[in-house]
Amino acid sequence: MKPKDDDLSRIPPARTRNFCIIAHIDHGKSTLADRFLEITGTVSGKEMKAQVLDAMDLEREKGITIKSHPIAMDYLARDGQMYQLNLIDTPGHVDFTYEVSRSLAACEGAILLVDASQGVEAQTLSNFYLAVENGLTIVPALNKIDMPAARPDEVGLELAHLTDVNPGDIPRVSAKAGIGVQDLLEHVIAHVPPPQAARPGAPLQALIFDSQFDTFLGVVVYVRVVEGHVKAGDVIQFASNRKKFEVGEVGVFKLRRVATDRLEAGQVGYIIAGVRDVHDARVGDTVSEGNVIDPVQLPGYREVKPMVFSGLYPIDAVQYEDLKDALSKLKLNDAALIYEPETSIALGFGFRCGFLGLLHMEIVQERLRREYGVDLIATVPSVEYKVLLTNGDLLTIDNPTALPSPTNIELLEEPYVRAHVLVPTEYVGNIMKLCQEKRGVYVKMDYIEDRRARLEYRLPLSEIVIDFYDRLKSISRGYASLDYEYDGYEPAELVKLDLLLNGDPVDALSCIVHKDRAYEWGRDLTTRLKELIPKQMFAIAIQAAIGGKIVARETISALRKNVTAKCYGGDITRKRKLLEKQKEGKRRMKLVGTVEVPQEAFLAVLKVDR
Repeated sequence: MKPKDDDLSRIPPARTRNFCIIAHIDHGKSTLADRFLEITGTVSGKEMKAQVLDAMDLEREKGITIKSHPIAMDYLARDGQMYQLNLIDTPGHVDFTYEVSRSLAACEGAILLVDASQGVEAQTLSNFYLAVENGLTIVPALNKIDMPAARPDEVGLELAHLTDVNPGDIPRVSAKAGIGVQDLLEHVIAHVPPPQAARPGAPLQALIFDSQFDTFLGVVVYVRVVEGHVKAGDVIQFASNRKKFEVGEVGVFKLRRVATDRLEAGQVGYIIAGVRDVHDARVGDTVSEGNVIDPVQLPGYREVKPMVFSGLYPIDAVQYEDLKDALSKLKLNDAALIYEPETSIALGFGFRCGFLGLLHMEIVQERLRREYGVDLIATVPSVEYKVLLTNGDLLTIDNPTALPSPTNIELLEEPYVRAHVLVPTEYVGNIMKLCQEKRGVYVKMDYIEDRRARLEYRLPLSEIVIDFYDRLKSISRGYASLDYEYDGYEPAELVKLDLLLNGDPVDALSCIVHKDRAYEWGRDLTTRLKELIPKQMFAIAIQAAIGGKIVARETISALRKNVTAKCYGGDITRKRKLLEKQKEGKRRMKLVGTVEVPQEAFLAVLKVDR
């Protein structure tokens, strides 16, 4: 049984503040959250470590926040009053914007944190507008003011112009050194409004903004209570499916779950009610009292639209059910993930999964391996294409193997995104060259404070999901930032490139590429696969084909055993007889032998320069 924390329930809603920290990646959100936890005494010195809220090893290794992390803090303010501060530390990468949007629905305010040496970045703007749409009070703040490259006055003007705040009213902090952090906390208390007063006697209404699966407790539901209250022993129901459960425990988040007597309107906390089916507790659903006949649903979240699709297959076929179970549990904790079963001739049974981006795909694969122990093979990432057939039918495909024959296709359309790149002016030429290489269409360019430019391009989504972000960072020495949003479909001359091993197509390595790049793409892919596929006892032909036309070929020579080694002297016909016998054996083996394709071969497609 967890310890009770009765003091939290006695703090009235008027002295409760629900807020999150939003910023571009690597602007210091997690470090600022660490200082807040120290100042409020939420974390003892013994438990304190860098990025204390980043609970996953993966977050620490990559130095990024992947999951939103709620935590409740008690703080004795300078006015002598005790406040309950519910903080949510959010991700900063564009692939995890959906995590941010869900966190915003549980808050009244947001700290918009900007690095004083980097300035306002693309994702800063995206998160800012997201918070404004949700009606949050914005508290702008400058971080890293003690850095040698810091430009607090210049960046302060940028931030003031964006948020319409007096530059002198923007708090300046160094989260790492702890400078100005307590003043920022007081600023939050003064400017972020308390939760809206609950209606007396109103029935329970709580928004599910996240959840996770516990092997022993079932689904742990993360909620923001909007109306009423909930306590252990109450009967609750989910508004979407009317399923009823008895509450076993409620509480708030410290470094771990802390049980309380009840959750009141305005509070952020968790509910454990013995929910065993992960599909019952859906993110965006409303928790209501069990006796309400027709519960009113709170506005949930807009359906997330996946941008990148890939097939996930277990290396060992017996792990298929494990993968299915793991995906259902992971979706509970990552609502942006979508999946459905599919089969591959080369890889067997697996799932077609939709992701928000390439980093999101990488993180999901790594979490499935680490947290659920499933060994995976991932196919080439693809996007969703629209195909108009000659008979008038319209298809939507996200798997290259589903593309019909070219003779049946009237029109093929690919998705475009509107990309916004913020970059120092000296790198503008390199960025424009990169966008043109990726078939980008120039829209406009604005200059910000004479030192930075904001470029806007329309780009095919298929061109940016592979290596665009890495190359953008590389040619700008890390200074460029990227944000993008979906911008409709455009017709394109696309072809399906098949990869054949000894004449047999490997469907998992098929991809859809632009007609002008098909030969180059096929040549690079066959060359790379020649290095990765190990030699067999027979020769292997690697071919790239468009329909019935072979555009590139490489051959892996056979392993040879020296069968004449023991043939000392004698007639040459003896040696020829042994060699002919070996040749015939290899021919028969080629008919029945299968080519083993390592996992690295599927990853090789990602590394081919388009």
